[in-house]
Amino acid sequence: MTTAAPAPSSRDLPHPAREEIRLEGVLHALSDPMRLQIVRELAGKDTELACSAFDVPVTKSTTTHHFRVLREAGVIRQVYRGTAKMNGLRREDLDERFPGLLDCLLAAAARQAARADED
Repeated sequence: MTTAAPAPSSRDLPHPAREEIRLEGVLHALSDPMRLQIVRELAGKDTELACSAFDVPVTKSTTTHHFRVLREAGVIRQVYRGTAKMNGLRREDLDERFPGLLDCLLAAAARQAARADED
């Protein structure tokens, strides 16, 4: 007997399948300093983080926009856990599609942040 997949709920958020993730979408999503910072924070954790866990100096609507761009590009996965929207980095998917890209971008961002801290 096969078990049917649960029906999507109205709270399910759309995500591109791994094979639908496009390089130009990922690069666009990570071209914004705020979104890159969000991804750097997620990369430093081995767990999902709630939207409220990020200290971003913008309005709630702008924060929502940044998370949506990252999700639609395939960089993060967002799921509801109770009332919290949880965010996780899609590292495995990104590494499969574009080997080494995420690590290279994160290392470059860390070097840039370190230089900024020295100034």
